[in-house]
Amino acid sequence: MKKSIISGAIITVLGLLIAFGPQFLFKVCSTGCGCCGDIPTCHWSARAEIGIGMLIAALGLCFIVLNDSKTQLGLMIGVFLSSIIALAIPHLLIGGCEMKNMACHRVAFPAITVIGAVLLAGSAFYTILTEFKKPPIATK
Repeated sequence: MKKSIISGAIITVLGLLIAFGPQFLFKVCSTGCGCCGDIPTCHWSARAEIGIGMLIAALGLCFIVLNDSKTQLGLMIGVFLSSIIALAIPHLLIGGCEMKNMACHRVAFPAITVIGAVLLAGSAFYTILTEFKKPPIATK
């Protein structure tokens, strides 16, 4: 039970960092930076991260509340897949400013990459650990 609370709290905090980090902590380029027109592309990446980050945070809260091991395994698979999307948004799907010296490339995207990689590795580790911890199936 305590392990579920700690794991769920970590997932929730990291999800909230993905959602609100590019808005408040590690900001993307300001609107009208001049590199990409009126609204830089990284702005839309940060907006998309709000949705995926909130999904990850919700999965973390569900992980705390729901104690069935199969349900928690399914939630962790959801975190794994969501973290792939969180990583893909700035690098493959939407991207950022064309100039590599902008704030989005220097601060925001590396932070999202680290957080997403931690979630990806942690959820994969939990899933593999849970599958290997199962008792063997008894045969007659």
